[in-house]
Amino acid sequence: MWCMPPEARLVRRIQDYIAKKGGRSFKIVGSDEGLQEAGIPDLLVCYRGFFIGLEVKQPGAEHTVRPRQKRVLKQIEESGGIAEVVSSVEQVAMILEVASRRR
Repeated sequence: MWCMPPEARLVRRIQDYIAKKGGRSFKIVGSDEGLQEAGIPDLLVCYRGFFIGLEVKQPGAEHTVRPRQKRVLKQIEESGGIAEVVSSVEQVAMILEVASRRR
């Protein structure tokens, strides 16, 4: 029986929360074929007219954001979107709250 990795479970909980709040998220999965641009965040979110890029990392783990990922997150912010590295649903809740207040 296949067991979902901890980070994948966290991504699923985040997606469920975003949907519950009325947003839409898209899970981005990289491939070895190079069909996707490198550095795209794990989740691309549309929430109340905002574009949000979320790079999901398991809490407490020693995961680093790669330089290309940092560049893409910065580019999203420079283009007027919201870009964050998150490790909990609570962090996502705060991001959505801030986005709601910007409206």
